[in-house]
Amino acid sequence: MSYLRHIYKCNQYQADNFLPFIVAGQRVGEVKHPFAERLAKISADFRRDSAALHWDCPADDFESRNRAMAELTQMLVDDGVAPYRHGELYPVTTGQRENPLFLMDRAVVPFFGVRAFGQHINGYVRRDGEIYLWVARRSMQKRNEPGLLDNMVAGGLPWDLELEENLLKECWEEAGIPAELAAGAKPIGHIAYRCEYDKGLKPDIMYTYDLELPEDFTPRCTDGEVDEFYLWPLEQVAQKVRDTDEVKRNCNLVMIDFLIRHGYISEDHPEYAELVAGLR
Repeated sequence: MSYLRHIYKCNQYQADNFLPFIVAGQRVGEVKHPFAERLAKISADFRRDSAALHWDCPADDFESRNRAMAELTQMLVDDGVAPYRHGELYPVTTGQRENPLFLMDRAVVPFFGVRAFGQHINGYVRRDGEIYLWVARRSMQKRNEPGLLDNMVAGGLPWDLELEENLLKECWEEAGIPAELAAGAKPIGHIAYRCEYDKGLKPDIMYTYDLELPEDFTPRCTDGEVDEFYLWPLEQVAQKVRDTDEVKRNCNLVMIDFLIRHGYISEDHPEYAELVAGLR
């Protein structure tokens, strides 16, 4: 087994399976050919040619596009194309999330291959000179990947919340970390991946943080999304990532990044260079 296999799993992508998704002359995502055909049949506002799928929304302002996409999302749910509406809105953008063309419900974002943003927090403790990492067990009631291991805190970044505000919210909901403690989370950077799924694409960015916690603090979930927390030495974390498939797919990348930055996976590891490159 290896760490590198997780980089490959999170970056499976066949370009021929997709068409660029164009809005107002700008490429904002990618759609699979069958979904492009379905959209063209559902709404006359979608136009497919040999090179791309175009959304010719009658109105070209932010609010009008939002309303049109909300109506389309409900049509996709009613037609059984999308399983549900999530309720969180994500920005559709060609660059920074602060400058979107319109908003889209989280549940349909992968269908359109639109980039989503998330925040992942590594909670850790120093004990007798060694680092121990808090690892979460996802609730068995989760819609996606129930029961798998996860980062201590991880969540999507909806449009209506700033980075710090969302971080504090997620820390409290998922791990019961009070705001004054969560505010100590240090931004580390980001991890990017592009992963093809049966119905779409996730070209996502995860903002990552390290949060050193007191030895006497024990996380507790307040929103039902985590069943249990474990405090493991890096050797045990590394074994779970390297030798098993018990960790949620993209969370493996966050753990690998932590292992690299804290010296557990060093420069003399045979996969080191590919891992560092693959995380970005």
